[in-house]
Formats: sequence, C-alpha cells, structure tokens
Amino acid sequence: MKNIELNRILLVAVFLLTFFGCTSLDEEILDESLTGSGQAEVVSGSIAPAYGMLRQVWLHTNNFGLQEIASDEAILPNRGGKDWYDGGKYIAVHQHLMTPSNALVGDTWTQITLCLFRTVIAQEKLKVEADKGNTAAAGALNEMIAMNAYLNMMALDNWGLIFKKERSDAMSEILRGQAAIDYLESQLLSVVDVIGTNNGPGRFTKDAVRALLARLYLNAAVYRDPYGTPNFKKEDMDKVIQYTSSIISGAHTLSPEYFALFNDNNNSNSELIFSLDQKGLLQTEHQRWAYWSISGDQVPRPEFPNTRGTDAAAATPDFIQTWADAYGSIEQAEADARFYQKNTIVPENLKDLTGVNPTNDADHYYCVKATNFEIDRGFIRGIIWGPRKDAKGNILTCSDGTVRIYPVINKRTSGANLSYVNHTLQVDFTTEGSLHNTGYRFSKYQFSHTANDCCSYSSVDLVLVRLGEIYLMRAEAKLRNGDNAGALEDINTLRTSRNARPAQTPKALTSIDLDILFRESGFELYWEGLRRNYQIRFGKYEGTWTGKDDKDVHKRLFPIPQKAIDGASNLEGYMVQNQGY
Repeated sequence: MKNIELNRILLVAVFLLTFFGCTSLDEEILDESLTGSGQAEVVSGSIAPAYGMLRQVWLHTNNFGLQEIASDEAILPNRGGKDWYDGGKYIAVHQHLMTPSNALVGDTWTQITLCLFRTVIAQEKLKVEADKGNTAAAGALNEMIAMNAYLNMMALDNWGLIFKKERSDAMSEILRGQAAIDYLESQLLSVVDVIGTNNGPGRFTKDAVRALLARLYLNAAVYRDPYGTPNFKKEDMDKVIQYTSSIISGAHTLSPEYFALFNDNNNSNSELIFSLDQKGLLQTEHQRWAYWSISGDQVPRPEFPNTRGTDAAAATPDFIQTWADAYGSIEQAEADARFYQKNTIVPENLKDLTGVNPTNDADHYYCVKATNFEIDRGFIRGIIWGPRKDAKGNILTCSDGTVRIYPVINKRTSGANLSYVNHTLQVDFTTEGSLHNTGYRFSKYQFSHTANDCCSYSSVDLVLVRLGEIYLMRAEAKLRNGDNAGALEDINTLRTSRNARPAQTPKALTSIDLDILFRESGFELYWEGLRRNYQIRFGKYEGTWTGKDDKDVHKRLFPIPQKAIDGASNLEGYMVQNQGY
C-alpha cells in the first residue's frame, strides 16, 4: 500500500500537477507516415504522442525562447510598453534574474517532462510488442529510448538533472552529474548499433544517436561540475571525434546554399540529421521560429494577406558586433553567405527614399509575382520592403495582377509622424530601445510556399541536428586535444562549403583558437537554440551584454519551477532546488 501511494504521489505531483496551465493531454496522430493498421497501428499509436509533443517542447514560448533569450544572441523587450511583456518573463531570463516562478522556465519544464512521460509510456507498450516478435515495435522502441535520452539531455542542460524512469507506475530517480552522464551514455549506447539508418522524416536514426553521444561527451565536463571551470578530458574528446567522424564519413553532406537548410524543401536536404517534421503534420503547426522575430507590419507571403510577424525577439547589438569584429564592419559581414541573402530586389530608381514618406509614396513601388516575393534572409536591418493592403485588407496589385511592393509602413506611427519600419541596431530595455522597430531581426527560416498558410501553418522542418554542428563539435574536440591543424581544417571545410553564392563564400581562416571557434559557432548556428549551451561550455555565460550584467555562475542552470518543488513536497529530499535560487 505504501508503494502504491508513493507512486500515485509521484505520478500526480511531479508528472501531472507540474503541467497545469494550457497543456492538453489529448493525443494527435503525428503524420500519415506514423499511421497504419494492425501491428503498424500499435507502433504509430505509441510513438506519435512523444514525437508529436516535441513541437510543443520547441515552441518559441518554451525551450526555443528559453535558450535564445537567456543567451547573448537575442533580446525581447516590452515592445512599445505594451507587447511581449508577459509578466516580465523574457526580460528576467535575459538578465539572468529569473526566479522559480518564471513562466518561461516553468512552461519549458512542463513540456519536457510531459514529453518524457510519454516516451516512458511508449517504451512500455513497444516492449510488450517487441517481446512478441514484432520487429517494427522493436525498431520504434529504439527510437523512444533515443527520444528519452534527448529530452533528458535537455533537462540536464537546463536544470542539471535527469529523470531515470523505467516504468510509468514506478518512481523516477533523479540523477545529476556523473550518474546522469553514465545513464544517458548507457541508453544511447544500447541503441546506437541497432537503430535504423533511415526511419523517415523527423524520426531518430543511427546518425542522430551518434550526434547525441557526441554532444554528451562534449558537454560532460560541464555536466560533472556545472558551476566550476570545465575539465575537458581527452577520453571524452576522443569519443566526440569518434562519433562525429562516423557521421562525417557517411551519407550526409554540407549544403552549398546555407539558407537552403531552412527552406520549404529542407525535408530532403542531405545536411539534416534530425528535424521536427512539419510536412507530415497535416498542416497543423506554426513556424514560430520564422515569424517570431519579423516585423508585425511585414506580410511575408502575399498569398496570405492576414499573415505577419510578431515584432518579438531581435539580435543583440553585441551578437551583431561579433560579425563586425570578424569582417571589419557589419556591411562587410555580407561577404559571409550565412549573414545575409538578398531576396527583395528593389529597383535602383526606387532605392533613394530622400523626400519620400508614407504620405506621398503612392507611386513608389515595384511589381512582382506574389509567389516570387521573398523577404531577405539572415539579419534584416534598415528599411524593409513588402506588400501593402488597402482599407479592406486586400493586397494592392498592379494592373497585371502582380503584387505591389512598397517600403513597409510602421503602423504604430501616425499623422505627421508616420514613418517606415526601420530596424535599427540598438535594441534594449529603455523606452526608446523597446520600440517595435528596434533591433536587427532573425530571418533564417523561409516562409512556406507549400503550406495552407505561411505563418499559421508551415511545411518547413525545424532543424534540430545537422552536419554543420557535427563539424563544429569535431573541430572543438580536436582543438581541446591540442590538434589545432585538424580543428582548422574542419572549420575551413565548413566555411568554404557555403559556396552557392561565390561572391559570398566565407574565406578559409589562417588560424584557430577557442575564441575564434566560439565565434564561428555563432556564425553557423545562430537562431537554432544552441547559443546558451556553447556560451556555458566556452566560459562566456557570465559575460556582460545588452541588458545583462549578472555574473553569478549559478545562473548557468535555471531554477526548478516552484510548482514542481511544491508538487513533490510530500517526498522529503526528492526535488531539491538548484543553488542560487
């Protein structure tokens, strides 16, 4: 009776009561590739809830926002004093002043732990079927073991702990430090040689598991001592090199066009190793990584007049400065194909806006076929151009039915102050720095041409692991092992591979050290939710950047949400708050 009661407390208090709010426990079929009948239905019905919930984990208001805003890469002020304040959760996370009641931290905990619980349920069901000889179930079981390790690694990154839970009716064991590393290693090693090499879009494969092992060994020093100076062991770095090399010598190839990695057809891009499949979601998912940063006055796809950005996160001036430092100026940074892709081609006779303003620009436009219009990619800055609507909300067109492209009007100005959207470099928490136009904007993902609606729905897969990161990990491991030449070769292979636009192909570097490698990781992986992890590992997280000067090493880990502490209050010593909170 005592064990039954303890299990009940755990299940309810830790894995359910922590999920109050807008979380729905209704299951969705992930996509048609996961549906079937008979034995196939057992498999699809088991793995769909876990895979399907991964999109909730990576929402902009969950783990993606948490990783980006906590780093020196992105900032989200209270726009115009009225938008995106949300109880101050983004500002507090950016300043590293979050508390156990911070909603951004709490919502991320909710989604990760609930998704973890779903993998445990899936593992139970699939093991029963696998024991009966169902080979499809055995293969799917390996995927769920990998998914469990992936989610637990997120928990380890965020809170310094993992949940070892073998059965849904058993009590989880909370592991930290070396014990957590050992458990994750054992789980990943148990499937790396038996998991499928091609399980379909959005599903774990052998190379995805290899990548997770490389991440685990690369971060092991941080996991062992999250508040100290990492001690990178040679044997860990050797394993990083082993697993990254096995991927690099395999089927994946680097994409010559950098932004093709984030285009509508990225589902088939050979560089992607693990992604969140959005083509098979029956068009039910937002592409928040695309529109979260874009101006709320921009219509990114003329075919869908009601779509727009949200004027949320922007790049910090500090992060943009890293590009300027590398290339001499922000303008010269355009020589790097990863920094910018010009898609909105304004005719020369329209570029000069001297004397032109929203009150007298009725004829200051050019015409383009709706499906040919694309906003610029990379970092959007200055005055932007895009479609304009009439009083009824219809897109203005030219006589041949093409779309008129104007300088975009800042609708928060009026009368004599009416102006264009002009994305300035400076963005901060001051009144002036928090205006809707401030800050260069992340425009990494294409707005979908093939979805039912480019913003509310998307066919562009969210990239979670790709070959570019694998090269960076191997270069770092080589460098930490003293192989500077090998590290430089990997970085230059990565840089010069982005050669689809020859004039913007990044040139090979002549030297490498940890600071240069850290800078390169930012150039390659920005807006992919990895910056915080790299900052901590490279000893940069206690630095000072726009709006943030807290240097407390305890902020490397987030606080365990108070609702989780309270939910486990009957289990003395079970849920212990992280230091510094």
